[in-house]
Amino acid sequence: MAAEAFLLLASFLAVLLLLAQPLGRLMTGLVLDRPLPLTAGFERTLWRLCGVGGGAIHWRHYLCTIVVFNLLGGALLLAILLLQGLLPLNPQHLPGLSWHLALNTAISFVTNTNWQSYAGESTISYFSTLAGLAVQNFLSAATGIAVLFALIRGFVRHSTQDLGNAWRDLVRITLFVLLPLSLLLALFLVSQGVIQNVSPYLTITTLEGAPQTLPMGPVASQEAIKMLGPNGGGLFNANSAHPFENPTALSNFVQMLAIFLIPAALCFTFGEAVGDRRQGKTVLWAMVLMFVAAAVLAMLAEVHGNGHLTTLGADSAMNWEGKESRFGILNSSLFAVITTAASCGAVNAMHDSFTALGGLIPLWLIQLGEVVFGGVGSGLYGMLINVLLAVFIAGLMIGRTPEYLGKKIGVPEMKMAAIYILITPALVLLGTALAMMTDAGRAGMLNPGAHGFSEVLYAVSSAANNNGSAFAGLSANTPFWNVLLAVAMLLGRFAPFVPLMVIAGSLAGRKTQPASPGTLPTHGALFVALIIGTVLLIGALTFIPSLALGPIVEHLQLTGH
Repeated sequence: MAAEAFLLLASFLAVLLLLAQPLGRLMTGLVLDRPLPLTAGFERTLWRLCGVGGGAIHWRHYLCTIVVFNLLGGALLLAILLLQGLLPLNPQHLPGLSWHLALNTAISFVTNTNWQSYAGESTISYFSTLAGLAVQNFLSAATGIAVLFALIRGFVRHSTQDLGNAWRDLVRITLFVLLPLSLLLALFLVSQGVIQNVSPYLTITTLEGAPQTLPMGPVASQEAIKMLGPNGGGLFNANSAHPFENPTALSNFVQMLAIFLIPAALCFTFGEAVGDRRQGKTVLWAMVLMFVAAAVLAMLAEVHGNGHLTTLGADSAMNWEGKESRFGILNSSLFAVITTAASCGAVNAMHDSFTALGGLIPLWLIQLGEVVFGGVGSGLYGMLINVLLAVFIAGLMIGRTPEYLGKKIGVPEMKMAAIYILITPALVLLGTALAMMTDAGRAGMLNPGAHGFSEVLYAVSSAANNNGSAFAGLSANTPFWNVLLAVAMLLGRFAPFVPLMVIAGSLAGRKTQPASPGTLPTHGALFVALIIGTVLLIGALTFIPSLALGPIVEHLQLTGH
């Protein structure tokens, strides 16, 4: 089992890094606003037709453009979901969603969260999927990358407040990155048996003679951007555990790669854009080491399982509950770590059925801010905030003014970084407290004690950090829960954009200082350790008390300590 786990992790990381490096270098042209090979003429025509100029805009304009564009998209999606019963491509004649479910779903997909308080096959029509959810899967992913591009330009540019053109960034990211990759992945998934159609649901007769309805749908196209986004919302309630979404071991492996592909590639993009590849590799190494540690711990927890099983006569203590036999324990554990380290939320196993420690790992990865690769754009800009904090802490220890990539890091940047760090923990802890204090919140809990608290904590953490996976065991399709999680998703996504843009604009306005003998090296093993220490310290101080009330207590109850 140890050898199998090693080979799985090693092969995954080897293929990931092999694919991510050329993609990262390709995206460097987008950050630096250079024409990509063979696209210059097409882009000139496109900008002329769209009326988009080539000039850069102020960081405030960039921020307003991004936020308003996404909110308008959310309003359109809300209308589609409410009027679903009157719209075409609805062979099952599914009615429109209730106001609170439609609001939750619209905000969920606009914020790249894809939290689903519903079963997709019995709730969402093909039109809502194709014209609503799939569109937002692309645009929300492009938004995260665009915000990262603006932050990187803050490090690259000097003596200016311009961070690029938001419209150009959104279009170029969608057309030249997300769409081609999604097309290739969708075709591969179809070859593996993932369905792609708009046919009515099929009713068949099983071998036992009972009727059974098989849901259909445009699954492969949605699955591709769901993973690459990474968004995570599936057409079926079972998500990536469903054989129509994830039929083979190979499709499972490729889907895991797709979740990490763009976040890993953006680390190479960062290094290329700032003119020092070591900077991108340093951040990437910090992510890889934390990811490997989390994956090993999750695998060990699920392989060791529940010792009470053997005392009751079982042949093994390994925890097979809630896992697909075609994937096994190791692949299920690795998928759970990947989907929560990234801002994905897709699942191929039931996280609620993991052991207490096995479930703690995905929960804490979410609570760390999803900076271990993280979502497209959001993972790296979250990690760069931690890098600025690490540089500031190190500067205080050695008695020098902190600087990163030749830019002085002053009090304004640290204030904004502190605000950024505090936003999602405040949403998580206050949201969890509100749910536990109110009758409407507790009414959704299906399990008592520490495990029930873990389910509530996981749900609010997933929403506020824009992950979207669920611990299950929580009846979330109620007005209270839909509104609470919608507010957490909305603020968790867009509120951090404000300090990010302030930092980017402030850095872009400063001159680049040449390195001196006393400059702290921001690459190498020592700085990797400093980054990891900063990430873990912030996460530990913030969430260990709440984790102690949930999965840690549950583990102690299980072991009898």
